[in-house]
Amino acid sequence: MQIEEALTKQYGPLLSVAQLAKVLDRSAEGLRISLRTDSDWSKSINAAKLKLGRRVYFRTAEIALVLSGK
Repeated sequence: MQIEEALTKQYGPLLSVAQLAKVLDRSAEGLRISLRTDSDWSKSINAAKLKLGRRVYFRTAEIALVLSGK
């Protein structure tokens, strides 16, 4: 759980699109475009999506699992 601990310590329990893009070393707009595709990677990232009003966040714990390959 080292990835989860590091991400939670730096960003908290939820990641914004900009923060997730920074973690993945992508631009925010490039990340939005790639999350619209129908691939296994985008499905796993979109499973961690949480909408609060008009804002989109991603659960840090689930993103850490995706990044660790589990």
